[in-house]
Amino acid sequence: MKKEFIKRITGALLSLIIIASLILTACSKTGNGIDMGKAPESDMSKVNESREIPEYDGKEKTCYEVFVYSFSDSDGDGIGDFKGLTDNLSYINDGDPEKGNDLSADMIWLMPICPSPTYHKYDVIDYMDVDPQYGTMEDFEKFIDAAHKNGVSVIIDLVLNHTSIEHPWFKKAVEEEKAGEALKYADYYNFTTEKMAGYEPLDGTDLYYEARFWSGMPDLNLDNEDVRKEIEDIVSFWLDKGVDGFRLDAVTSYYTGDDKKNIEFLTWLNKTVKEKNPDAYIVGECWAGLNTYAKYYESGVDSFFDFQFADSDGAMANVVRGTKKAASYGKAVADAEDMLDEINPDHINAPFIANHDMGRSCGFFVNDDGTKTKMAGAVYLLSGGTTYTYYGEEIGMRGSGKDENKRAPMLWDENVKAAANGIKPESNFDPLSAQKDDPKSIYEYYRQAIRIRNNFPVIKCGKTEVLEAMSDDDVLSMKKNDPDGKYESVIVIYNFSDEEKDVKISEEGYNNIVGVLYTGNEEAEITDGTVKVPARGVVILKEKP
Repeated sequence: MKKEFIKRITGALLSLIIIASLILTACSKTGNGIDMGKAPESDMSKVNESREIPEYDGKEKTCYEVFVYSFSDSDGDGIGDFKGLTDNLSYINDGDPEKGNDLSADMIWLMPICPSPTYHKYDVIDYMDVDPQYGTMEDFEKFIDAAHKNGVSVIIDLVLNHTSIEHPWFKKAVEEEKAGEALKYADYYNFTTEKMAGYEPLDGTDLYYEARFWSGMPDLNLDNEDVRKEIEDIVSFWLDKGVDGFRLDAVTSYYTGDDKKNIEFLTWLNKTVKEKNPDAYIVGECWAGLNTYAKYYESGVDSFFDFQFADSDGAMANVVRGTKKAASYGKAVADAEDMLDEINPDHINAPFIANHDMGRSCGFFVNDDGTKTKMAGAVYLLSGGTTYTYYGEEIGMRGSGKDENKRAPMLWDENVKAAANGIKPESNFDPLSAQKDDPKSIYEYYRQAIRIRNNFPVIKCGKTEVLEAMSDDDVLSMKKNDPDGKYESVIVIYNFSDEEKDVKISEEGYNNIVGVLYTGNEEAEITDGTVKVPARGVVILKEKP
């Protein structure tokens, strides 16, 4: 009897141990069953993770752009959702800055989440709800709460240039126009009896309606006071839900070809948002050259995406390829800073390498073994302002051609299936499940670049000074200085060549290597006032304490 009792107790204890082990294992996994575990130790992490991350209360962030449709599917219907996103929040940021096994992005931008008839959801049916494909409003609120708990702010796409043709406003507008009674909603849109460029015929009438993007996206009349009141209500609704700001879609199309009116509207919108939440952050898509989007900072909007430097033919990709000289790239960065400072001293630059409308950056470099893809990541992640990483860039996903290809499912592991729209992920590199344990992977490189960014806030908020004595066609050395003197200055040295470079340090006292990014096996070192920078390497220098 005693033996039987001991046997039962032992069995019960073993069962409890197994259950506890399973629970602990589940807690350490993402929603897709990927155990992130502890990050692998690398030559980079030995340097970068030896420092404690300082407190930083500035508006400059490290943002991660997510297309919910393609990020993480929790229920197997082929469409990503809020539950899948929440399950994988710890991949983006687990809330523990010193743990060292997440990306450590502290802002998430969600592409449109409102109800829509299309997969991309840029044609909104209801501005005050979430698309049922992504889950319920309760699911969204749980995600917001989880993100905030982990120290992550959330901004959402706000599409104000146009609605869906299926939006109740447009349906009512059409009814009024056909009845010859322009009571209210007809003036929400732009109708005319003349056929003009950018206008579509309204079936069953002799009218045309403005629809610059597509016939299914009728443009709003943003001069209409009722429309502006609707926008005020929309902004209040989402801020009350806990959203931390907005990404504004297509700001140059609010009033096509009229920058002055676009800026006037943005000034009103910025004031409207900030009166409701002074800490709200706004970034606008002004897809144009620097001379144009610089003017838009007159509106007071915090940020506009830095299109001058992005995409496959932008300054960032060109300096990585070697078709733009390193020193001249640095001068372009510093000159752009000066221009924006003069227009709006409180501006927050918004550098990125690619987004959902562009081919993915991994495809910018022909026959790349990952070296140039990594280097491109360093160039924008070590830029000032709030940086933007499009999901999948950090593991070298590919995607070009039609928009659906650019928005393919996140490559968590080799078992990821095609999305409901039939699109499969593309990559020349391993999925995350393999990269997470590889100290030489693109993922680990990105993780280390963001760690450096967090280690030295002056990289985010400092003023750029090109050190000409330490720069040439292949090497760029930039000193980052805090105008307020709150954060210590650092020197960032990029070697864009395929050969190791010896750089004579011209700044007295900067003989302490405090951050490194490597694409090969060589390591940086300082000897007799000269720093050895490995091929395609980045070195951060600081004065010794």
